[in-house]
Amino acid sequence: MLFSELSLSEPILKAVLEQGYTQATPIQAQAIPAVLAGQDVMAAAQTGTGKTAGFTLPILQLLANGQRAKANHVRALIITPTRELAAQVASNVRDYGQHLPLTSSVVFGGVKINPQMITLRKGIDILVATPGRLLDLYQQNAIKFSQLEILVLDEADRMLDMGFINDIRKILALLPKRRQNLLFSATFSDDIRQLAKGLVHQPVEISVSPANMAATTVTQWICPVDKNQKAKLLCHLIKQQQWRQVLVFTKTKHGANKLTKQLLQANISALAIHGNKSQGARTKALAQFTTGEIQVLVATDIAARGIDIDQLPCAINFDLPHVAEDYVHRIGRTGRAGSTGEAVSLVCADEFKLLKVIERLTKQVIVRKIISGFEPINSLPESSIDTRDFKPKKTKKYKPNHEQSTSSIKKNNKPESSRHQTGNNTQRKHQSVRTK
Repeated sequence: MLFSELSLSEPILKAVLEQGYTQATPIQAQAIPAVLAGQDVMAAAQTGTGKTAGFTLPILQLLANGQRAKANHVRALIITPTRELAAQVASNVRDYGQHLPLTSSVVFGGVKINPQMITLRKGIDILVATPGRLLDLYQQNAIKFSQLEILVLDEADRMLDMGFINDIRKILALLPKRRQNLLFSATFSDDIRQLAKGLVHQPVEISVSPANMAATTVTQWICPVDKNQKAKLLCHLIKQQQWRQVLVFTKTKHGANKLTKQLLQANISALAIHGNKSQGARTKALAQFTTGEIQVLVATDIAARGIDIDQLPCAINFDLPHVAEDYVHRIGRTGRAGSTGEAVSLVCADEFKLLKVIERLTKQVIVRKIISGFEPINSLPESSIDTRDFKPKKTKKYKPNHEQSTSSIKKNNKPESSRHQTGNNTQRKHQSVRTK
């Protein structure tokens, strides 16, 4: 379906065209009319399907002809789980709303709060926020919600995983009862449906992709390799395949720093982003990667959320994630919005149990390619499809101190995700390791 068929205003269509889009994705084609009709929406869509435009475009249209926001008030609130994702959504709002008389801003932790308070004094039509910083601003009387018309929870499943449920409940209690609610999630899990009971009213349910499946535009393959040869193999692949942009995932901050040094020693430009980096450093690194100033961005899961780069050719799992669902989120950074991409995992024998759980989740045996000169001494056992349903059991959620900066936590080599998100204790034991 064309965007011009979705009853969007001329200023919005002009902005969409300037971004290079004419054809709406399935999630956009279904969500935009529902939001424009004023309905509550529950939408399940995997990453890279264009869901952000699915709610930002109709919100811009709904707010364009209304009364401007009063001082310290907001008219539409978009809540996201991470700073990078918040910045990305805010960028989309600016791009699509550039021809409209609307104001927008973004607030998150890790940076000074005073400039954000000053911005809010003027009133903001559309505010993108992370939960902790939003509550901080409310507690300092910097933001008011009586004029709020629309609430969006983006990547709601991730917010629950990260332990933000109590913050979300506090925020919901502050908002006016009469409002339009939009909930976007990768899946409609039991936890998401429980959250939706107190949020959406007679929602339109939209689901455009199977749960826990990567986009069909992503070619997935595995390189069996010994652990001590991973860095050399990565350098070899980057040069051999001539990837101009590579996003690499590691499980720890220490591992990200170490790998970045090894890439630099191999004359491959690289930077790392993770929780111990300042927000300014993370933003600068992402900008340099986006513009092609650096070839490789090494990231932990928590820092990579919100990375949205057109036609990113390759995402690499240097370490397999300990939570199987994170595999789908990781490889979803490539092959976005219809473009093609590769997802490569460097897997050693010690990671076989993690691989089995990922293949069970995604219902596929991932193709293997042994690279000449890097044949593993410790062979990776053969896989087979596990047809049992993948149903992680519920566990008690971790309660974060809002968005406590990881730089204030003692450095260690535990997976970064262990201090930011919760998952399934039973699943983690099954995967043999686990402590966002």
